Amino acid sequence: MKCKITRNAAKKIAEVLAEETDKELKLRVYITHAHGDHAHYGMALDKPTDDDVVVSTDKEIDVILKKGDELLDGVVIDYLYMPEEGFVITNPAKGNHGDH
Repeated sequence: MKCKITRNAAKKIAEVLAEETDKELKLRVYITHAHGDHAHYGMALDKPTDDDVVVSTDKEIDVILKKGDELLDGVVIDYLYMPEEGFVITNPAKGNHGDH
């Protein structure tokens, strides 16, 4: 499975992880709602289970994804400052380029 984190998102995620006292926590990306051929995503700090795969990214942040979930394979985590500040998770590999 694949996951990409942009430079802006990596900076914000690293800040959150640095504040955590439990250093075993990793970033989990999960599906909040799926319909048709795309999904909406969420994030949380969590520990991996046997149902998960931990994906190492080029930004030195490990991401937990549920094994075998095709809509999670290829997600991109970004952090935008405009039009409003916050994280945006898409999956261009599955034709999901943003919320509708």
